Amino acid sequence: MDIDSCNIKPTDKSQTAVSSSPPVKIHLRPMTLSDIDDFMVWATDTNVTRFCTWEPYTSREAGMAFINDVVLPHPWLRAICLDNDRPIGSISVTPVDKIRGEIGYVIGSKYWGKGIATEAVRLVAAEIFKEKPEMERLEALVDVDNVGSQKVLEKVGFVREGVMRKFMYLKGNVRDMVMFSFLPSDSLH
Repeated sequence: MDIDSCNIKPTDKSQTAVSSSPPVKIHLRPMTLSDIDDFMVWATDTNVTRFCTWEPYTSREAGMAFINDVVLPHPWLRAICLDNDRPIGSISVTPVDKIRGEIGYVIGSKYWGKGIATEAVRLVAAEIFKEKPEMERLEALVDVDNVGSQKVLEKVGFVREGVMRKFMYLKGNVRDMVMFSFLPSDSLH
């Protein structure tokens, strides 16, 4: 299972509206097993997992196993938290090779359209090259139909490089993917 190939997609126009209020204040922190109940909120939601490489979780035990076996040993995965420190999603950077990392994020559908995913991606893009100076490129692969996630990346300053045709097999279908990148020399928006 790979949480890194998961991005959000708003499903209706009310969720894609740009808010005129400032973004919600968030912070990132390592996930722990004690986050299981919050994890299950987004990990069981079929709207959230539509573009994920994994299926929605159906049991707390399977969620605990995922946190134990994948999340905790992951080289860079953080919970996206509001002021109350409860996770509403997660964001990760997975090494592709010695100089590239792939960003992936997932957030509970209740929080779509509020600028939270954009702010989380912005926080990571601002810090990851300091934390991992060997990294020359942060990239994201987004399903061609996942317009919400494409907008998140573009708002932060990621460059849309092109469509990778017939690039990924996802849930029984061969999918086109859009490649985005952000370099240490790029400017955050």
